[in-house]
Amino acid sequence: GLFVTDYFTRTPRKLSPFRSFASIELFHFHIPEDTVIAVWNLITFKEQGGTFGDQCPDRSITVYFRSGAPSVINPLHTHFPRDTAVPGSFALTLTWTLPNRTTGVFNVTSPLPGDWFLAAHLPKDEGKISVKGLYEECQYLFQPQLIVQRLVNIAVLYPGYVTEQSMAPHNRSCLYKVFVPSYTSRVLVEVLRCRGAEGCPLWLRVRAKAPPLHNSTALDCREHDPCQLALDLPFWQHWYYVLVEKHPGVPGTISFQVTVQLTDCSQPSLARPPFLPSSASMNMPHSFGSAGGMALGDSPPPTSPNGTKHPVPIASPASERCWPIRPTLRNELDTFSVHFYIFFGPNVSVPPDRPAVFVINLLPVLDSGGVLNLELRLNVSSLCGENVTVFGCLNHEVPLTSSDNTSVTCETESLAGFLLSVNATASLSRLRIPYPQTGSWYLSLRSLCATEHGFEPCTNVTAEVYLRTYLSPCINDCGIYGQCKLLRTNNYLYAACECKAGWNGWGCTDNSEAFSYGFQLLSTLLLCLSNVMFVPPVAIAVRSHYLLEAAVYIFTMFFSTFYHACDQPGIVVFCIMEYDVLQFCDFLGSLMSVWVTVIAMARLQPVVKQASVLYLLGAMLLSMALQMDRHGLWNLLGPSLFALGIMAVAWTARTIRRRHCYPPTWKRWAFYLCPGALIAAAAVLLYAFVETEENYFYIHSIWHLLIAGSVGFLLPPRAKPSRRLGPLPRRKGCGYQLCVNEQEELGLVDPAVASINSICTS
Repeated sequence: GLFVTDYFTRTPRKLSPFRSFASIELFHFHIPEDTVIAVWNLITFKEQGGTFGDQCPDRSITVYFRSGAPSVINPLHTHFPRDTAVPGSFALTLTWTLPNRTTGVFNVTSPLPGDWFLAAHLPKDEGKISVKGLYEECQYLFQPQLIVQRLVNIAVLYPGYVTEQSMAPHNRSCLYKVFVPSYTSRVLVEVLRCRGAEGCPLWLRVRAKAPPLHNSTALDCREHDPCQLALDLPFWQHWYYVLVEKHPGVPGTISFQVTVQLTDCSQPSLARPPFLPSSASMNMPHSFGSAGGMALGDSPPPTSPNGTKHPVPIASPASERCWPIRPTLRNELDTFSVHFYIFFGPNVSVPPDRPAVFVINLLPVLDSGGVLNLELRLNVSSLCGENVTVFGCLNHEVPLTSSDNTSVTCETESLAGFLLSVNATASLSRLRIPYPQTGSWYLSLRSLCATEHGFEPCTNVTAEVYLRTYLSPCINDCGIYGQCKLLRTNNYLYAACECKAGWNGWGCTDNSEAFSYGFQLLSTLLLCLSNVMFVPPVAIAVRSHYLLEAAVYIFTMFFSTFYHACDQPGIVVFCIMEYDVLQFCDFLGSLMSVWVTVIAMARLQPVVKQASVLYLLGAMLLSMALQMDRHGLWNLLGPSLFALGIMAVAWTARTIRRRHCYPPTWKRWAFYLCPGALIAAAAVLLYAFVETEENYFYIHSIWHLLIAGSVGFLLPPRAKPSRRLGPLPRRKGCGYQLCVNEQEELGLVDPAVASINSICTS
């Protein structure tokens, strides 16, 4: 056949350590029909400071693959919520082959067409809280690329028609496809009039949606005469691929005929007439591949280009009839908030002699990022005292109706489903499917009576059940210890839970590492009450007449207390304002406390008469910086260095003018400046290098204590107004008068120790 190669790529993205599904990077691809092979090229590289991160440690990268919907992953092996079905996916771990780059290749032969999703993440880290901009972090970037090779002009088999084929010696196989419409209960593929050098050395393989594989449903035509392969309960509204493969080492040309028969379950004794589909199969594609396009209702040609002849009568075994399928009404309330209403529901009557079948249609792409919820509640009063059990089978793309009325399974050799049951003792049953595959989901309800010999069909008992089906963003809205987040990757939306307070799991229901109520209360009290340490600096500032500084400290103490009361992850939370307002005021108060303290230490009042201009300028600049980036390193370091520069210039000017060090007393250095600087440095080191998510509540409380304590040591004493002597007589003529406040120049701690003198010389 003729192959066409398509190439798809995605933009590199930064990977994050896994904490919940909200921390993964999701990539969305679309594989076209008739694809015979898909190759994913997985490129990963390191970056640090805008260059290749050769010095970054090697961290394993896990990639998940799933068709139809995102993968439901659980790398931390947490517990899922009750009644949750976990669909499977394939995982791949990438290892590093070069210091800063690695490449992995993942091949899928005959992949299913449609949407494919890749999820990637780094392993869970220790949860260190790093200051943004303190050092260049190692970034791990991941970029997937997809190369697909698909066949064009695949021959199409028409139901009831015979196609002749000759396989040349250099050919090994022939590939066909046939479309299976709705209400088809059986697909029969048969090889006729096979003639070769060694009988009929052919393999017959059939697979839905994609070309067959080595493990697909197969039949050896040498051992079976006639060579017929039957598939019960095929997927509706899908292509089925038929592969006729020659045994290896068989010489010569092999000629054969292939025919396909579809059984319409609405008429179980008859095969589906060719090109006369039932009213339920009106979604058949208008294009029939290499056989030419033909709209529904057109009459078939006498002979098609690929050798198809007129239909021949083929015996069709009787099949079980299919029951009417009741549709549901879709009501969209919000993103991933969809209710499916049943006409004349929500109470459903389940007769004893036949099942009740409903269909739920999930839209492609739009509905696969949420959770499909199903709830069955039995009305016990409708059982009339009988021991009745109502079984429900939820299957994808085809309803499961078994001829054995006593069977309680929802699975076959080629079909898997979900089983629900309700009875008089357990009248409620729930099912949750996170990230469901889109398309049609069929729910079949039937009632059976329990006897000594198992389940048997009931007589004259019509059970009544309450049926509720809906689509939600997350499971139970992630509970009280989680937050349901709506995430986006390019044009694809999906939802995931982000848990807190030590709770884990897909719905934040795993409490194996959860914080107790006492622990939550203790952490909240520590973070809030540690701000009381600002009371001594406020008292010192008021006593020294630093009223503006005292007001800033009170502002910081107030908003830091209530910000941490609102910032708690558990249920011990108290918010007096919006969280964003409290966070801004807390950060602004902390930076302003540093600013006014250092400006006060510079003692600019005798030099700059309007030192309050610096206070106002600092408040405006800090507000602007916090609005730009609240977690940046330079928001704390920049104003502090600028204020320290002003203080250094002021102290240097005094030192040069006085010709000795300022402050001049060793007591000021030994008992106040050095201890205060050491305490502040210890606080900064704890904040920048020691703080993690696990020790946050007590390390950050120590940070509060140390910062407030350092302010009490560093805040300079305020000089009292000097009691000047009367003005000395001034000589006439040229001269000057110099007044020096000895107490202010000496920088004494206690003004009462020294006498207050003003020496004026002319």
